[in-house]
Amino acid sequence: MRADRIIATLKQQADAQAVQKMAKFGVQPALALGISIPTLRKLAKEHGKDQTLALALWDSGIHEARILASMVAEPHRVSPQLMDRWANDFDAWDVCDQVCGNLFDKTPYAYQKAAQWCHEEREFVRRAGFVMMAELAVHDKQASDEAFIPFFPLIKQYAWDERNFVKKAVNWALRQIGKRNKHLYAIAIECAHEIQCMDGPAAQWIARDALRELLARADKD
Repeated sequence: MRADRIIATLKQQADAQAVQKMAKFGVQPALALGISIPTLRKLAKEHGKDQTLALALWDSGIHEARILASMVAEPHRVSPQLMDRWANDFDAWDVCDQVCGNLFDKTPYAYQKAAQWCHEEREFVRRAGFVMMAELAVHDKQASDEAFIPFFPLIKQYAWDERNFVKKAVNWALRQIGKRNKHLYAIAIECAHEIQCMDGPAAQWIARDALRELLARADKD
């Protein structure tokens, strides 16, 4: 089976020191090999898009195999149910971000899942909701402003969440949406000021960091 051969190749390239470094940056999955993203991208290019392969790689449970799965999966063959299943398997921020940015934001269900996952209690599922917002803001060039406006109340609603990987994703979503154009920029600034009025260190950090970047960008423009 091709997935077995690829996994064997990945295991041959395992780097224990890289795994230790990953832990310092908050990546502590159960099964990690320490293989770099450029190496995984090269493998993905060699094997091409293959949904069956992607499913087998994901089911291995290996950290890097799951990132590779997101690179070879076929967006048009990804169902909402599969998205939920994979999101519930997220156990590290980089798998979350890679899957959202490589695959999920290219599906027809991206906006729906962005809004849905924000309400989930699990840290990496909630993070995925906000990462999806940020990725869509960057990648979906044809989307109207109306597609993003419903995200602002969700950003404000969960700005209180002090979990590190959630608050950073909330901040990321706010900044990226605000960078799309002048209209969304104005709404993002208003949202940041509203968050600034909320209690709690997470809200204060999100607002302060977003305002710093957005206002600095406006000065340059």
